[in-house]
Amino acid sequence: MERADKSSRMTQAFILGAGLGTRLRPLTDHLPKPLVPLHQRPLAAWTVDACERAGIKRFAINTHHLPGAWEHFGDGKDITFFHEPDLLETGGGLKNIEEWIRDEPLLVHNGDIFSTLPLHELVAAHKASGLPVTLAVRSFGEARHIALNHIEDRVTDIRGMLGKSEGTHVFTGIYCINPLFLEMLPEGKKISVIPAFLELAREGKLGAVVLDEGEWLDLGERDSYLEAHRKLALADAIHPSAKVDGAKIEGSAVGEGATIGAGAEVIDSVIWAGGQVLPGARLERCIVCSGTPVGGEHLDEDL
Repeated sequence: MERADKSSRMTQAFILGAGLGTRLRPLTDHLPKPLVPLHQRPLAAWTVDACERAGIKRFAINTHHLPGAWEHFGDGKDITFFHEPDLLETGGGLKNIEEWIRDEPLLVHNGDIFSTLPLHELVAAHKASGLPVTLAVRSFGEARHIALNHIEDRVTDIRGMLGKSEGTHVFTGIYCINPLFLEMLPEGKKISVIPAFLELAREGKLGAVVLDEGEWLDLGERDSYLEAHRKLALADAIHPSAKVDGAKIEGSAVGEGATIGAGAEVIDSVIWAGGQVLPGARLERCIVCSGTPVGGEHLDEDL
């Protein structure tokens, strides 16, 4: 483990980028899931921005699927990549970067989510608590697998595995750890962090902070990917270099160098960089992720 200077507080983050992204296929046949574009930018670029707003300066990212696609990501940023020829899962991935981690807390962020959560509140709560791990959770949404003791801000159960209580909160996939937590993870094994989290929960040492402000979107599935584009509804949803003259475009994102032919209709869809929609075509809830020209009518298709 690398020693930090005494002025350091919490300046490092680990972005989990090694997943296969099977739920997003065929989009992830072309790119690793964290590099799938969200409004003209790789999802991981939004993640880096969010972490930087919380004071993060240096990043580790683990890779597995299509590692070459990361070659030019984050140019100019302090990013170290850790390739996993075999997937190590969350716990194994953390243990694998142990030598890179400085002697200060670490922010961990799933690579398949977009959020505008106030991560500085998570960082502050973790540092104030002195606990090994602090999870960021939401009090609304699906998949409420986290049970909390609200008086002490402690996690008491996860997915009912300890048989204590039903879940009331959603785990965001974002959390802070102290370096000593790594001692709970075995060397050289494929393992999730969940067993270690459960051990801490039994001991009353797994913290949580509720972050209900801001957006939090899990982009692990096709529907949520399209929904994210609709929810964000950015003003620059059509890239300046895209050619869209004479086309009808509603609620859609159009990437760099894409071409939408005259008379085409593109509704609630996402056109990746270089995508081609032929004149007169009609697309609704579609994702064009290749450069193959698309004509005709399509509904809920990946093209």
